[in-house]
Amino acid sequence: MNKQLLALYSLKFNPFSAQIPAAALWVPPVLENFCWRLEHQVGEGGFALASGDPGTGKSAALRVLCQRLHQLRDVTVGVLTRPQASLADFYRELGDLFQVPLAPHNRWASAKVLREKWHHHIETSRYRPVLVVDEAQEMSPVVLSELRLLASADLDSRSILTVILAGDGRLTAKLDSPDLLPLASRMRSRLRTEALPPPQLLACVHHLLTQAGNPKLLSPGLAQTLCEHAAGNLRLLMNMANDLLAAACQQERDVLDEKLYFEVFNPSGKPAAKPPRP
Repeated sequence: MNKQLLALYSLKFNPFSAQIPAAALWVPPVLENFCWRLEHQVGEGGFALASGDPGTGKSAALRVLCQRLHQLRDVTVGVLTRPQASLADFYRELGDLFQVPLAPHNRWASAKVLREKWHHHIETSRYRPVLVVDEAQEMSPVVLSELRLLASADLDSRSILTVILAGDGRLTAKLDSPDLLPLASRMRSRLRTEALPPPQLLACVHHLLTQAGNPKLLSPGLAQTLCEHAAGNLRLLMNMANDLLAAACQQERDVLDEKLYFEVFNPSGKPAAKPPRP
């Protein structure tokens, strides 16, 4: 969002953008509890799972979690950027994330080097490695199984890596397959993001507007209308609000209200159709 728009509405950032600062994101109680559990789990390692339908806040939850984990002493957080990668590329990215030179063509040597480094740091310091994987439904069963074996030690009695997997229903379905049941049984912490009722969506909007510096950017009626037409989906809500903000800026309107909503989303004046799926 350009500086002119921010200045026009006295905003520090666009409250409806995907690039909202992590510190300004809305944290509902269920996410607060998940973050608290992970902050205490990193000392022991193991797996965690965040799942839910598209647009219900999984990626935002990971951003909040990563910010909090980065604040912990002696915790190193690596975020896997290519979950769809082959096993060789998976090891290449792990080596880059944790600054370990690996030979991807030799899986045994690569796993040995990584595990020895993690073992050494855990034994000699309070260093704890954390791996975060968004869109984990794209990971192949082979890579997921390799990750499970890589993270365990001492005949599976000890975890040397904390892994947070996040994905939609395809991930949970994949974990239910016989080959991945050993991994599914190791999920120590779980977060399920779901469609939210209008009051919770409204609380999110008020929080974001306050954090952005203009709690009165939307009229009360418009905020309520957006939350009632978002089908419980945070992404859809943000996209609709962002469209309204762009239209208001183009027209240099002082107020974002219900009149603007009907001009943008129902210009024909006919009964409003159902909102598009996220």
